[in-house]
Amino acid sequence: MDLKLEVVVLPVSDVDRAKAFYESAGFRVDVDKAASEEWRAVHLTPPGSECSIMFGTGLTSAEPGSAQGLYLVVSDIEKARTELVGRGIDVSDIFHDAGGVIYHGHEGGDIVHNGQGQERLAGLHPDRTSYASFATFSDPDGNGWVIQEVMQRLPGR
Repeated sequence: MDLKLEVVVLPVSDVDRAKAFYESAGFRVDVDKAASEEWRAVHLTPPGSECSIMFGTGLTSAEPGSAQGLYLVVSDIEKARTELVGRGIDVSDIFHDAGGVIYHGHEGGDIVHNGQGQERLAGLHPDRTSYASFATFSDPDGNGWVIQEVMQRLPGR
């Protein structure tokens, strides 16, 4: 059986502000539908992604900004960061882990290091290993995104 992640619902406080932010980041607007003043859904898809995001009015009771650790995978993190910055998105500098550990905790839209042997170092991973170089950004509400460079996927992915 295939189970495919299709949509992630993000909690936002201002639907129009969030829509403008994600459009400026290059996400495609698929749906913007309001059934009433109490219900509106905005559905957007990142370039090249099969999974989308959705936010709106009446969709979730989660606190705005509480979604953390949303990963966007790119084949060239330097190019992706440059493009997002050029679109007006405030993206962190590129970094990697000293120990090559790929698991990270998330707090307030940024990666925090919660385990032994994890130390955030500036720049690309020295070996340019897949899954090892990162950058982060947050939407206007603080929902936290991680950009991760993957040039070669693990087997079965």
